[in-house]
Amino acid sequence: MLYLLTAFFVAAAVTLFVVRSSTRHGHLSADHDLSGPQKFHARPVPRIGGVGIVAGVSIAALLMYVTDRSRTELALLLLAGLPAFVVGLIEDFTKKVSPGKRLLATAISAVVGAVLLNALIDRTDIPGLDWIVSFGVGALIITVFGVAGVANSINIIDGFNGLSSMCVSLMLLAFAYVAYQVGDNELALVALVGVGAVMGFFVWNFPAGLIFLGDGGAYFMGFFLAEVGVLLISRHHEVSPLFGVMVCIYPVFETLFSIYRRRVLRDASPGQPDGIHLHSLIYRRLMRWAIGARDARAMTRRNSMTAPYLWTLCVFALMPALLFWDSTPLIAGCMLLFSVGYVSLYWRIVRFKTPKWLVLRGSLRDVDESALGKQSLGKPD
Repeated sequence: MLYLLTAFFVAAAVTLFVVRSSTRHGHLSADHDLSGPQKFHARPVPRIGGVGIVAGVSIAALLMYVTDRSRTELALLLLAGLPAFVVGLIEDFTKKVSPGKRLLATAISAVVGAVLLNALIDRTDIPGLDWIVSFGVGALIITVFGVAGVANSINIIDGFNGLSSMCVSLMLLAFAYVAYQVGDNELALVALVGVGAVMGFFVWNFPAGLIFLGDGGAYFMGFFLAEVGVLLISRHHEVSPLFGVMVCIYPVFETLFSIYRRRVLRDASPGQPDGIHLHSLIYRRLMRWAIGARDARAMTRRNSMTAPYLWTLCVFALMPALLFWDSTPLIAGCMLLFSVGYVSLYWRIVRFKTPKWLVLRGSLRDVDESALGKQSLGKPD
């Protein structure tokens, strides 16, 4: 508990300092582009929230080492995550680092994690893939692909106040619970430190949106989450190798489905940003009581009320993961059910057939079509 609270208070204090000092660095650190398809804020906001999170983890790691010099795991994990964080932070300041370079930096972090912590995916319970990861090189390739993919997926869902930070906190809590169940108290503690640091950022991000994660924060959080999952699965063979995928299935499936939408349905580049992710559709079609409002208060409220819908979706994935963490067949079945449910919900919202229990006010006929930015799910004309 001491380490969790240390990470929380340090992250919260550093994040508050970043917010209060934004008049001095905002010309570099703030997101001034309010017109993009994934922009849902009313004024420029600092997007370097990852600074507070990394500070919280760093001080907790230092305290952990001072109190017990054998506890170096958190420090090594932090060290491994620096390439992903630093390159993402450079993008936050310069807006000139391509997605490919950010993914490469995250891949480098995954390689460093494999070397320093032996964090490797060496089993999958999937025929054929298990043969590949039985070789050192194969295990490294799959690990790098998986860690970079999870980190990128966290960046993709980072679109609304509190969305990605709360989801990551919930997922880390799931890893901490199972780590405790299998007797890995050290890894459970690492996961809880991550929760503390992320929540120190969360209190300033939700609901007021005083600061954003930025790419540095999103990629570091995603890397941290993925590494904890890899370590848990590689150390404890009683844990299903699909458990980590089930825990992270909401952001991971969102990423895969987005690639399908862009490449197959719209014949566009998978890396091209758009405004029709599930969280974007919920914002535009379920939060319609504020459509057309451009004042900061209404937009911020509408932004913040979107995240709880996706927190609920994340929890629906975590419940079966925690119930069946030691059973690959059951988790595989739950992954299939989640995928079908996600696609069904997405298409219902797209086609203005949103389930009534999701609707807060009004009717779907009240939606201003211009709010969708005239984007089409089909191939462009």
